[in-house]
Amino acid sequence: MCQGGTPTQAPPLVSSYPVKHPKLRECSCLSAREIVSCRPKPCQGSLLQDSVRRYLQLPADQTVLILHAKVAQKSYGNEKRFFCPPPCVYLSGPGWKLKQEQIKARDLGEAGFQVCGYMGLDSMGSSLMETQKLSFEEQPDAKGFSCAKALYISDTDKRKHFRLVLKLFFSNGQEIGTFHSKLIKVISKPSQKKQSLKNTDLCISSGSKVSLFNRLRSQTVSTRYLSVEGGAFIASARQWAAFTLHLADERCSRSEFPLREGYIRYGSVVQLVCTATGVTLPPLIIRKVMKQYAMLDVDEPISQLHKCAFQLQGSDRMYLCLSTDKVIQFQASPCPKEANRELLNDGSCWTIISTETVEYTFSESLACVREPVSPVPLIAALQLTGGGDVAMLEVQGEYFHAHLKVWFGDVEAETMYRSPKSLVCVVPDVSAFGSDWRWLRYPITVPLLLIRDDGLIYSSSFTFTYTPEQSCIPGQQVLSDVPQDSDKLLDSIHQEFTRTNFHLFMQT
Repeated sequence: MCQGGTPTQAPPLVSSYPVKHPKLRECSCLSAREIVSCRPKPCQGSLLQDSVRRYLQLPADQTVLILHAKVAQKSYGNEKRFFCPPPCVYLSGPGWKLKQEQIKARDLGEAGFQVCGYMGLDSMGSSLMETQKLSFEEQPDAKGFSCAKALYISDTDKRKHFRLVLKLFFSNGQEIGTFHSKLIKVISKPSQKKQSLKNTDLCISSGSKVSLFNRLRSQTVSTRYLSVEGGAFIASARQWAAFTLHLADERCSRSEFPLREGYIRYGSVVQLVCTATGVTLPPLIIRKVMKQYAMLDVDEPISQLHKCAFQLQGSDRMYLCLSTDKVIQFQASPCPKEANRELLNDGSCWTIISTETVEYTFSESLACVREPVSPVPLIAALQLTGGGDVAMLEVQGEYFHAHLKVWFGDVEAETMYRSPKSLVCVVPDVSAFGSDWRWLRYPITVPLLLIRDDGLIYSSSFTFTYTPEQSCIPGQQVLSDVPQDSDKLLDSIHQEFTRTNFHLFMQT
C-alpha cells in the first residue's frame, strides 16, 4: 500500500489525488537522516505537542493586517503628497484579549496592554521622530484600527520601490514585533498618455484589489473613500475599503454575470466586491473622466490614479456618486454638441488605485515569549516531492529562519532550513495521527503550522491532505481482510475506482 500526501489551499495548489513516485525536484536530495538533528528532545516535544493540541482545540491567534496602496506619488520641493489612501493597520483575533488578561494577571493594569505603534518607510533610520505614531482605537467589531495619514516620499529619495515598516509595542514598553508591507512602486504623477499593456505595472487587471476615493474641487481635506459599513456602501473620511474589481461578460444578463480574465479597459462592465464583507455593487460600466465629462467612446486600459466614473449598467445615464457620507445615484446630463460625452458632477468622479494587503498571524497564548514575534513567516506555496514513505514537502514563502519547525496538525515534521524563502520537511506518516491507515477510505486533512523554538505558533491558511491509495493485486480478494462491521459496498466501490482511475490521476 502507498500513502499519498497533498498540500492544499482554497483553491488547492496541488491535486488531492493519490501521489505515487512523481519525478523528484531539487529538494528530494534532502534525506530524513540529514535533518533529524533539528528535532527537539523527547520531553520538550511531548510538552509542546500538548500545547499545540490545546491551541488546535481553541485557537487564540493575533493578526496584524496592513492595507496600503500599490503605488505612491512622489513629493516635489516643499509640497508633501501624502499617501492616498493612507496605509491602515487592523488588529484582530482573540489572542489580543487573552494577552490583555495575562498582563492584568501580572498586576500591570489596563494601561499595560494598550497597543501603540510607529510606521515609516524602510529607508528611514531607527529614530522614532522620522516615523508616524499610531494610536489604535477599538471598533464595533472588536478590531483595533489605526492609519498613517501623514506619510510621504520626498523627491530626494531616488528609489523606484520601497516598503512600509510597522513597529508595534505594548504601552508597558514590551516590543511586539516589526512588520513590513509589500513593495510599493514610486511614480512621479498619474500618466496622461494612452496606457499600453506593455507597461503592466500601471495597468489594473481583473481580479485585483482597488480603492476608490473622491476629492471635491481637488481639496485634500475633502477626500472621501468608498467604504462599507453595516452592509451598506458609504463615503468615509476616515476608513477605506479594498474592493476586488472583476471584469464581466457584458453580453450576459445581470443574474448570470460570469467573470473574465484580462486587463480592465474603459467601457468594460465590471463588478466591485468588498474584500472584507463580500458586499457587492450592481454591474457597472467604467468610464474615463476628462474635465468632468464621462467619455463614452474611450476603450483604452485603465491606469493608476486615473479619474473614472461608474455608470450603472442598463440605466439612463445613472452614475455612482457620493453626497457627504452617503453613496447615491446621479443622473448625468447629455452633451448637446458631443454625443460621446456626458456631464458629471464632482461627486461622480472617482480616482482609482490598486491596493495590497499583507496579513501576519501568530499566537503566543501557550508560550512564554520574551522575544519579539517577528519575523513572522508567510507561506506562499507548497511543493510536494516523492511519495509513500519518502514524501517531502517544500514550504515556500518569506521571512523563514532556522528556528522554525513545520507541524502537520499536532505532529512535528523533521525540518531543514534552506533559505529565508524555503523550508523542507519530511511528511509524517499518517499513522502518527492515530489512524489505522490501512482501512482509511476518506482523506485526512490537517492544518499546516510553523512553530518557533520557544513555542510561538504561526498558523496559516494552508492544509495538508492525506489521500489513501488502496491497491488491488490481480487474483486477490479485495475484501478478504476487511473487518466485518465495515461498509463493504462503499469500500469496494472506492478500491475499484482508485484502481481503474489511478493512471488518469497521474496524467492529470
